[in-house]
Amino acid sequence: MDARFGDISTPGRTAGPAEGISPEELALAARNHALPLEALRYDVTPPGLHYVLVHYDIPHTDADTWELTVDGRVRTALTLDLAALRSFPAVTHRVTMECAGNGRALLSPRPVSQPWLTEAVGTAEWTGVPLRTLLLAEAGVEPDAVEAVFTGADHGVERGVEQDYQRSLPLTEALGRDPEVLVAYEMNGAPLPPQHGHPLRLVVPGWYGMAHVKWLRAITLTAAPFTGFQQQVAYRYRQSAGETGDPVTRMAPRALMIPPGFPDFMSRTRVVRPGRVLLEGRAWSGRAPVTRVEVSTDDGREWSEAELAPAVGHGWAWRRWRALWTATPGSHVLSARATDAGGATQPLTQPWNRGGFANNVVQRVEVFCPEDG
Repeated sequence: MDARFGDISTPGRTAGPAEGISPEELALAARNHALPLEALRYDVTPPGLHYVLVHYDIPHTDADTWELTVDGRVRTALTLDLAALRSFPAVTHRVTMECAGNGRALLSPRPVSQPWLTEAVGTAEWTGVPLRTLLLAEAGVEPDAVEAVFTGADHGVERGVEQDYQRSLPLTEALGRDPEVLVAYEMNGAPLPPQHGHPLRLVVPGWYGMAHVKWLRAITLTAAPFTGFQQQVAYRYRQSAGETGDPVTRMAPRALMIPPGFPDFMSRTRVVRPGRVLLEGRAWSGRAPVTRVEVSTDDGREWSEAELAPAVGHGWAWRRWRALWTATPGSHVLSARATDAGGATQPLTQPWNRGGFANNVVQRVEVFCPEDG
């Protein structure tokens, strides 16, 4: 902690038993928007509907003068502008990205931070240069390199630490082929929007969003593990403030349902007509392919298997699922849960950790069905 920042940058904490959402949390929520769940209908999320989390400010950037440096434990240091990066063979990957804090606002006690419910997710087609092309074919990796550190242009203070946003990956992940990490300059076939990292960002398929460093300006290979704030202080699974904790890495399995029917304005309770109702949504996991989605229409007491759409070659993107339900008059709670090939499935009760990370409890969609006519 740096005493220069006094009381403006406080330690992480959890909310008190009767403490509501604060003005500071509302300000974060206004800056960082979630995916409207009806947008799960899109295979590829339009950029304006994809979730956004910006830690500090969206920096002012100029693609014409932007440069990416690659240095540290490399044989040849590089300085690359956008034209140079575009001269490499481009690849495009469809990738589902989820914020590590998705579900945080549902916890009790609530970690005080960006108050996500369940909608901090999106899927885009990212185009760019494989990171291993830059590191292996161009820069060359020294034998003692163990990690790649990625530095963004966003700058701020967090818990008393002034910093550029920085994260690292083990070299085995950075140089991997499946998933293939990208240095991306396009989203859905167009230049990156400002809020999504224009003009350059990292895309790390399967990992939570904190790893996908935006406004990327430097890649540094190191001979020792990176110990920066976003790596060793933030994004750790902890039960108490004094723990070192384990790092947050890959996305836990999750299924989300497109809310059926139409909503009440304030409560968002859904209204459906009696009779057959199509339930559908998306499911994903960053650990292994999703192999099963189940649906409950009685608040999790009984479950039936949904139809899971075939995999279509996008191994790191969500999959569509669907099921039919016969709605009867009254109130109902609908849920969906995903299971992946590794056997991991969504819990029925919310796991808790001090940062509010990877909380993938099954979604609850409240539905009211009026009497026919």
